[in-house]
Amino acid sequence: MLLLQFSTSHYCRKARLALGYKQIPYQVENLTPGLHIFRVKPLSGLKTVPVLLPQLKNCPAVVADSTEIIRFLEAYQPSPSIYLEDVLQQKEALRLEDYFDEFIGTAARFVYYQFRAKEGKQIDPSLMSQAVIAIVRSQYGINAESAKGAAQKIDEAIAILSEFWKDGYLVGDRFSVADLTAAALLSPLGLIPAYRHKYPWLFERMTEIHQLCNEPLPKNWDAGLGIT
Repeated sequence: MLLLQFSTSHYCRKARLALGYKQIPYQVENLTPGLHIFRVKPLSGLKTVPVLLPQLKNCPAVVADSTEIIRFLEAYQPSPSIYLEDVLQQKEALRLEDYFDEFIGTAARFVYYQFRAKEGKQIDPSLMSQAVIAIVRSQYGINAESAKGAAQKIDEAIAILSEFWKDGYLVGDRFSVADLTAAALLSPLGLIPAYRHKYPWLFERMTEIHQLCNEPLPKNWDAGLGIT
């Protein structure tokens, strides 16, 4: 299997966590933001990553979108399952997956890139890194005001997680797509000291999930504790 991705994308991280949890061998092809369109649009008809190319008989040639990738992986290799057996619990897990996908993943992007453009610039001050940050901020309209609104959504999500993650799972009594999605889409916050110091339990849980899914933590993860 081949995963077309941005190496820093938390939505691509979601797909990698799923592949890792199921211990499915795969390779990655890192694309350049902007230029990636010429690679992925002819394949999926979309402009977004991740895109999975299963490269296997009796499988679709292309699976686009992290949610669809997980759905495909569940059908391709049901065990270990990221979905829950109980119908009502699985419905809730999918609801939470959608909530994190549609609201929290976007909010995390705003907060993260606002941080990286300001006090977090020292994490990687290279011209290439700063150019990518500038492109993303312009593309999504990220500024101090929009990042402030996004931070409020993040606070709401963390309040939900605080009820469950400190001693359990988001749904039911085992790991599911809800936990995986939360860990992936909140991962950019791991580089932001304010979050690392205020919610140590959150990042301990995220670290555990990355270990469970055989996925390395984001690059510069430790910088979140070292920057003041």
